[in-house]
Amino acid sequence: MTEAEILPPVTDKTVLTALDDLARRHRAASGVGMQVMAYLGGSAENLLGKLPTRVRDGLEGATANALQTAFGAAKRSRGVVADRSDWFNTALATAMGAAGGLGGLPGALAELPLTVTVLLRSIQGIAAEHGFDPDTDEGRIECLHVFASAGPLEADDGTDMGFFATRVTITGQTLQGLIARVAPRLSAVLGQKLAAQTAPVLGALAGAAVNYSFTSYYQEIARVHFGLKRLAQQSTIDEGLLREELRARLIAKV
Repeated sequence: MTEAEILPPVTDKTVLTALDDLARRHRAASGVGMQVMAYLGGSAENLLGKLPTRVRDGLEGATANALQTAFGAAKRSRGVVADRSDWFNTALATAMGAAGGLGGLPGALAELPLTVTVLLRSIQGIAAEHGFDPDTDEGRIECLHVFASAGPLEADDGTDMGFFATRVTITGQTLQGLIARVAPRLSAVLGQKLAAQTAPVLGALAGAAVNYSFTSYYQEIARVHFGLKRLAQQSTIDEGLLREELRARLIAKV
């Protein structure tokens, strides 16, 4: 018996309306990414197959390193540079994607940690906007929750929403240990990004489009994630139950 099955159903109309809004935002998040996929032609799986074997083999380690670098850079920068708006982060990441795509695979690999840092800073800014401190251990874990979601180039019905939340608790695990658990999942997503950026002919245009979709996606997913947590606090309804209610809406496409 799941936690949702032993808790009473949600009946508050204000909460139900908020859940409907979060479901719409979650579904819309992948829309632009799938449009990019249609533009590039092919599928996410085919994209990964286009990467050189040595890059695919080293992708998980590169992803873990990118996350480590991003957390360090974000911690140093948050006290110096204020959190930026969604459009600013999207524009910055889009420009970096164009530069990375222009340089082919070497350029895309060099740009990867920079883009991950921008994504993390934007997620942290959204966390703070919703009243959560991204510099605490719990805040860092919640930001990793967002990275653990499916990427914008994947069709997602919301069934994996609890992937990370149900497997990680704050029990003294180091940030490095948590990153190691996220890296395999995120590396597959970032592999699609790298392959799309190196698509023949498209170059800088593909890099810009892919980074635009990635930044838009993760910012929207962050707003869903932290919006759900804030809704749980404000309504005093169990967060796990609200997550199940949201998942049900995503699967039903309500």
